[in-house]
Amino acid sequence: MNWPHIINLLRLEMASGIVSSSLIRLVLAAALGGIIGLERELKHRPAGLRTNMFICFGSALFTILSDALAVEHIGDHTRIAAQIIPGIGFIGAGSILHARGLTSGLTTAATLFVVASVGMAAGGGLYLTAIFSTGVVILALFSLGHLELTFNLKTLLTSYEVTGSSLEEVSHEVNRILEPSHRMMQNVISGSTGQHVRVQFDVSGCSREQKQLLRELKSSTRLASVTSLGPVELE
Repeated sequence: MNWPHIINLLRLEMASGIVSSSLIRLVLAAALGGIIGLERELKHRPAGLRTNMFICFGSALFTILSDALAVEHIGDHTRIAAQIIPGIGFIGAGSILHARGLTSGLTTAATLFVVASVGMAAGGGLYLTAIFSTGVVILALFSLGHLELTFNLKTLLTSYEVTGSSLEEVSHEVNRILEPSHRMMQNVISGSTGQHVRVQFDVSGCSREQKQLLRELKSSTRLASVTSLGPVELE
């Protein structure tokens, strides 16, 4: 290898200021993607810190390469960067799951889509746009979920576990409690523990309705024990 020639090319590149500008853009993209990913990691989402950081970093890198290679080979400056959008759409589609009669992962897919756009903004040198967008995303992820729960805007699928003397008695009692609100048990799983029958089931409803249901289940004299297993995560 012609090391003197390679070293000379690196010196010329460093002197031009292009490398330092690219490094700043890549570091900023990694930092902003990491901030969003940290929030996802704290909520134990599948796409966490590393996934969001890599997507943001990769989007910035592809944006930089798209412009740099077009200058060198006289081509379309946005050709490579334009392929980021369908690529992220493919990854986002993979994060959406259909299970237990529900669709989950929509927020994760949307977050990945936005993270890619933040990386493109950082890679394109739009620093203020990238930082502002990250702030909006973080604010939305932290605050909107709490507002939805506070004002009962979001329908939750909550899991419960109850025990009783027989499956028929437990099912009849739970259905009796649910009947006034026109709701039904979903994804019912039962098992015998010897003296009691243990039944797990899901019920949909807003936060206020779930709290009321838990109180009614616990006040029932026909149920030996009642435990709320928490909401099924749908983000």
